[in-house]
Amino acid sequence: MIDIKNVFKVYKMGTEKLKVLDDVSVNIKKGEFVAIVGPSGSGKSTLMNIIGGLDTPTKGEVFIDGENISKYNDKQMSRFRNNKIGFVFQSFNLEPTLTALENVMLPLMFSGTSEKERKERAINSLSLVELSDRGKHKPTELSGGQRQRVSIARALVTNPKIILADEPTGNLDSKSGKNIMDILQGFKSQGYTIVMVTHNPEEASYADRVIEIQDGAIEEEV
Repeated sequence: MIDIKNVFKVYKMGTEKLKVLDDVSVNIKKGEFVAIVGPSGSGKSTLMNIIGGLDTPTKGEVFIDGENISKYNDKQMSRFRNNKIGFVFQSFNLEPTLTALENVMLPLMFSGTSEKERKERAINSLSLVELSDRGKHKPTELSGGQRQRVSIARALVTNPKIILADEPTGNLDSKSGKNIMDILQGFKSQGYTIVMVTHNPEEASYADRVIEIQDGAIEEEV
C-alpha cells in the first residue's frame, strides 16, 4: 500500500540547508497498523506528511497503492488526498462555527457529492465512532475525546484507504486516549491501513510494527 524509496527532505533556511529526512525507505502493507516513533525533530511528522501528500520529497519516490505520487501536480495531489487519505490531527482541526455533522460532511463538498449523500455518509461515519447523538453539537460543546472522535469520523467519511494519525491522543486525558486508540485498532481490523506518529510507547504498542526514526533516518523496526 505504501512504498517509500530512498526519500530525502531538505529545507532551505536562508543560506543553510536542513536535512530532515536522510535516505528513508519504508514499505507498509495493506491493512497494517504502523507506528512511527522518535523524539521531537526526528523527522517523523515530515515522513507522515510526505505519505499523505502534504509535503513532497526533495529526492526519492513515494508510491501509494501502486501510484507514484511524487510525480503528481497540485490538482492530482489534491484529488489523491481527498480520495485515499483520512487525516487525524492532535489539535482536531475542526471548524468551530460548524456542528459535528457539518464538520464531518466538509471533505465531501470538494468531491461533487450531493448534499443528501453527504449528510447520509456523515451520519453513518459519526455512528461508527458512537457519536450519532452529538451531530448537532459544535466543537465547543464537546469534550476533547468527543472532538477527536468527530475528527476520526471526518477522516473516514471519504472512504479512504489510509488513515494518518499525528499524535492523535496528544491533547487528551488517559481514559479518552485509550478510547481513541481502541477505535483506531478496531478500524485496522476492518482493513484500513493506519500510520500513526507518536512519542508515547504505550500508544505504539497498539501497532503491528513500530518504526523508530532518529535524525531523519530509520534506526530500528520492531
